[in-house]
Parts: sequence; structure tokens; C-alpha cells
Amino acid sequence: MKESELVGEIKELFEKIAESWRFLDIDKKSQQLKEKEVLMSQADFWRNQDQAKLISRQASDLREEIETWQKIQAEVLELLSLAQEDEKDKSVNLREEVEKQLEKLNKKFAKLEFALLFRGVHDKDNAILAIHAGTGGVDAMDWAQMLLRMYLRFCEKKKFKVKIIDESRGAEAGIKSAVLEITGAYAYGNLKSENGVHRLVRISPFDAEKMRHTSFALVEVIPAVDEISELLIKDEDLRIDVYRSSGKGGQGVNTTDSAVRITHLPTGIVVTCQNERSQLQNKKQALKYLQSKLAALAEAEKDEEKKRLRGEYTEGSWGNQIRSYVLQPYQLVKDHRSDFETPEVEDVLDGELDGFIEAFLKLK
Repeated sequence: MKESELVGEIKELFEKIAESWRFLDIDKKSQQLKEKEVLMSQADFWRNQDQAKLISRQASDLREEIETWQKIQAEVLELLSLAQEDEKDKSVNLREEVEKQLEKLNKKFAKLEFALLFRGVHDKDNAILAIHAGTGGVDAMDWAQMLLRMYLRFCEKKKFKVKIIDESRGAEAGIKSAVLEITGAYAYGNLKSENGVHRLVRISPFDAEKMRHTSFALVEVIPAVDEISELLIKDEDLRIDVYRSSGKGGQGVNTTDSAVRITHLPTGIVVTCQNERSQLQNKKQALKYLQSKLAALAEAEKDEEKKRLRGEYTEGSWGNQIRSYVLQPYQLVKDHRSDFETPEVEDVLDGELDGFIEAFLKLK
């Protein structure tokens, strides 16, 4: 590669970074970070611990994003200076080093560019993910547990924090349902592609005749609402029941009526929480989950009204699975919306979901 071409490529990469910087509004985010740091420096900042934790997390996420883009921008500028020096000296060794560094920076930018796909209003927010076993009996409950493990591994790789709000175990195997609160930058943006019915085809480990079975599980993903004040929930609209926790727990969790079930009477939405140590904590967590579901419902109703006005209609039936996982007679995972597929079933079930997520986001 000629020296002038090399300089041109580095300048092109710098312009791509500058364009991404403008798209992500890093300058505005830098100002937001300064404002949050001022709040965090105040003497009474930790008086409201929930609010303080929220602001601290937001500041940490902003700082990480800003520093990441500042670093790659500085690295490209440094490389540009080196390449321009090479044009003067005509050093073969120096040019080879510049070419290697440029290749590394192009790969680094390609990974960062993934963030540009998160264009949704709530993409940067935390997420609540619920898994429900569907048609398929014990196989479906086992499949639901496999999905739970898949998402836990995915979150571990993304360094998201996961809190199990509620879990109902199957009598024989697997889980009937589970609800997770997932905390991290762009948690909802990463996981919204998982919303829908997931279909599994395999030889059942619970069938003595080793027949092939098809199982279904429903995954719901909604953005977590941080502020309860965003949507007013009236006390008279709620029916709150308490019962004894049936899940895992330490001393006292399974011996007192600490689990909470809240029914929102106007909509019929039911949420439960039984994994906290006290009834008060479970109630608080359940209300947060209800708040998020009501906010998601309100947004979905707006979207449906827009579709109705445009004359669009999509049937939301159980058979409309978004993704199929086939273990026998061949191995393949295929997303039916983006047509992205891979034969690496074990990797997918071990949390390797980036290919599906990227393909889904590029549809938008």
C-alpha cells in the first residue's frame, strides 16, 4: 500500500468515528455526565439510596461510552501522525507497523459501530425478561430452563447484572416460568430481539421411546421503568395477595408469607415476586415489574393504533414462532424474521446471540 493511500484510509476511519460521535451525540452525553457528577458530589446525595444508585449507574455507563470513543479517536489521530511521519522518512518497517495498527483499529471500530444500531427510544435502558413454558409438557418446561441458562450466559458475557425476580419450578423438571431484571448499558436494545415464541425440536430425554418432540416457550422482553412516577398506579386498581414462597431461599424465605402477587384490575395483568427476603421487598419489586408492563402496554397500544391507521395487521398467534432451534435430525438455529441461521447450536445455547441480535437490528 502506498503511503498516501495509507494516510487516506486513516483519515477515512477518523471521519467515520467523527460521524459516529455526532450520531451518538457524545458531546451532549459529556455534558450530562458533568451534571450527574455535580449531583454525586453533593453531601446529601445518598439520602435517597435508590435514586443515588440509579444516577451512579447512569454516570458509569455514560463515562464508559464517552471514554471508549475518546480513546479510539485519540488512537487514530496518533496513527495518522505516525503515517504522515512515514511519508517523510519512507521507512518500510514503520509503514508495516502503521498498516498493522490500522487493521486493528478498523476491527475495533467495527465492534463499536454495533452501538449505532441501537436507535430505539428505550434501547439504552435496562430490561425485564420473562420466560414462560408453552406447549410441550415437561419438555417445554425443560426448554424454558434451557432458555433461562442461555440468557444468563449471554448476560454474563455482556457483563450485565441479573436479578431473578420470580421463578416457578416444574414438578418433574425445568421451570414453568421465570422473570429476570437485567441491568446494563443497552440491555433492552440487546435483548428486544428475543421477544416472541421460541421453538425447540429434539429427541425428548423424557420419552422412553426416544421420539422427536417439538416444544415451545414464550419470551417477553420489556424495558425496565426506573421511575414509578412516570405512570400513576391507583391503589384501588390493585389486588395484592401474599403467599408462601416456593422458590429457593435462605432462612425465613420459605417459612413466611413473603411472596407477593399483584393483579392490576383494569388490565388483568398479574405479576409476582417471591425471591426477595421480605414481603415488603417483594412488593416493591413486583410494583416495579407491573410499572414496566403497563408502560410497555401503553406503548404497544400506540403502535397498534398507528398500524391500524396505516392499514397494517399482524396476527399474534402462538404458532408464529420467531426462532427455531433444531437439535435432531440435524442441527440448526434459524431466526424466521431476519433469516439469520447457524449450525452452531451449542454455542447459541451457551449465550452466543450477537449474530441474531445484529441481524434483527438491521431489519429496523
